[in-house]
Amino acid sequence: MKIGVFDSGVGGLTVLRALQEQVPGADYLYLGDTARLPYGAKSRETVARYAVSSARFLVEEGAEFLTIACNTASALALDAIREAVTAPVLGVVETGANAADASSRTRDVLVMATAATVESHAYAAACAQRGMRAIEKACPLLVPLVEEGWIEHAVTAEVLRIYLTELIEQERGAGLDADTLVLGCTHYPLLRAQIEAAAPKRLRVIDSAEVTAEQVRKKLGTGDGKGSRGAARFFATDSVKKFRALGSRFLGREIDGVELVDLEPGAGSSR
Repeated sequence: MKIGVFDSGVGGLTVLRALQEQVPGADYLYLGDTARLPYGAKSRETVARYAVSSARFLVEEGAEFLTIACNTASALALDAIREAVTAPVLGVVETGANAADASSRTRDVLVMATAATVESHAYAAACAQRGMRAIEKACPLLVPLVEEGWIEHAVTAEVLRIYLTELIEQERGAGLDADTLVLGCTHYPLLRAQIEAAAPKRLRVIDSAEVTAEQVRKKLGTGDGKGSRGAARFFATDSVKKFRALGSRFLGREIDGVELVDLEPGAGSSR
């Protein structure tokens, strides 16, 4: 089995990391569309076009199952991707909502995400489809802090405290009684320990990378997650050097080789 993992950048490597732990026997193809990020500043039509071209590339490279490890693409382009490729497709928004559905007893959920994901209201819609209410909070400072490597920095701890205080105030103002907090960005698993320490103890934290990997494993029926690790290939549409340096932090190990590809129409690819 070859599993393709797609993100607009390197954050989706947290999903790949979890997948390699949960489904170690598969081979993986990871594409970071770094030349065209951030997706959050683009229109729905543009995001769909970019995401579809990335999905098609992975399928052409042999992917038999696609994991969309990009919240913006999952929110705005999942239907377009499914129409464009024959491989099964799973997005991180639906996996996060599925996990919240299984976790929440009060049926009230809090979501921390990027501004673009919050503006799409994708998590609120997915939760509503499952009979839950959701409050979404944009946390725009967290991605740059993670990419700067300030995981355990005092500044990051203070930013998290402020965001969580504001989120709890939103919850109270809306009359919700949440028992679940969804991390709606693939950068945030690196901050999971800090978020769990800062959040009220009543909240169970849903790690989008971890639950996505669990749901992929169940869909594929691959057993207990034991076995030797398969091969992995990495593709980026911009600076290979930057992808390797930053991506290694998200994957938790050194990335040996990254292939540069150009997904613009008519440009072909360069390896």
